[in-house]
Amino acid sequence: MPLLNWQALKPNQVTGTVFNDLDDEKVLDELNMDMFAEHFKTRAQGNTTDVSNIKKKVVQKAPSKLSLIEANKAKNLSISLRKGGMNPSAICTAIETYDQKSLSIDLLEILVPFIPSDYEMKLLVNYEKDGRPLEELTDEDQFVLRFGKIPRLKQRINTFTFMGNFPDTVKRLQPQLNSIIAASMSIKSSTKLKKILEIVLAFGNYMNSSKRGAAYGFRLQSLDLLLETKSTDRSQTLLHFITSIVQEKYPDLANFHTEIHFVDKAALVSLDGILQDIRSLERGMEMTQKEFAEQDDSPVLRDFIKTNSEQLETLIKDSKTAQEAYGSAVEYFGENPKTTQPSMFFPPFGRLIKAYKAAQQQIEQKKKMESVSSEEKGPPSSPSKAVGQKGPMMPKMDLIAELKKRQVKPQVREGKDGALEDIITGLHLGIMG
Repeated sequence: MPLLNWQALKPNQVTGTVFNDLDDEKVLDELNMDMFAEHFKTRAQGNTTDVSNIKKKVVQKAPSKLSLIEANKAKNLSISLRKGGMNPSAICTAIETYDQKSLSIDLLEILVPFIPSDYEMKLLVNYEKDGRPLEELTDEDQFVLRFGKIPRLKQRINTFTFMGNFPDTVKRLQPQLNSIIAASMSIKSSTKLKKILEIVLAFGNYMNSSKRGAAYGFRLQSLDLLLETKSTDRSQTLLHFITSIVQEKYPDLANFHTEIHFVDKAALVSLDGILQDIRSLERGMEMTQKEFAEQDDSPVLRDFIKTNSEQLETLIKDSKTAQEAYGSAVEYFGENPKTTQPSMFFPPFGRLIKAYKAAQQQIEQKKKMESVSSEEKGPPSSPSKAVGQKGPMMPKMDLIAELKKRQVKPQVREGKDGALEDIITGLHLGIMG
């Protein structure tokens, strides 16, 4: 007969499916297969094959074994054990000895749903107590019986999982804490950033002088307005203009961003999430210590606790440092640490630095182009005048014309060193002159 190239289910895959209740032997008994064989036999075939022989081959099935656990659970367990590719008995031994080299965390987590219920264990244990052969149970039932006999099974699995995940968790959390600490401390301690913000405040108060009173500070989100506010001819932003002023009047501030570190990385960190993860690590370590007390001096648990307790303590200390540094920085810049997450606090600084660097590059490129153009035109007609210049003049930009329209000088509080008022005064003198 020709072959029917179907994909046959294995005996242990039939349990719980529609095929489990089908009786193909009965069909073969009811039908005369001679006519079918005559019509479908291959041309090279001679006499029809004895149907009784076919029947014997077809109906040969694996000897049925007894299963006491729920059918669908047994089916899924069979699939999981095959995927794990590990001997069921070796799995149980690895759990008992916390052998992380032999048993992966992924496989262990897959097996958690198959922890037997009290009812299932009662059925299996009673079966064994009755002296009935375990070989007559399915492989899945035999595994569940062995699995369920492991002392403190759930606690062992939780401890095993915690120990296996601990190194990766620490490796993930430590750099995040470091970025929060570094970013918070650097922006708070940067004297150059403070001066840059003072210049921004001066420009803002000057521009608002005809309509509003002087502001003593601004929310960090306001820094984005430096990119949105443009000159009359819309050829440049307020940030671009301020960058020019910084380079010409305050060159020592031009590299203010070198004092600020990791703000982009810190912006991606969830501090609340880190603290939750660290609390989970603390609970996990307490659980492991409790398991160690329950065991007969397990060397694996003893070594783990000895090796990693100090590392966890360091992580906890760093988390407190990060909280303090972050809270202090947020308050320093006039924000509320209880409602301001790193994802809100750090990005304005990152955007400011990125835009400032871009403006610097544009200004440098423009200077180079002007220099090339000047060389092509030849030496200046009045060398003495050129020699007398101490430095580049303040740019005659449309923004200056815009500022000239405002006649009222803002009321500015006196700073500790008068620097803020000096900036305002300098702007007036530079513009009106």
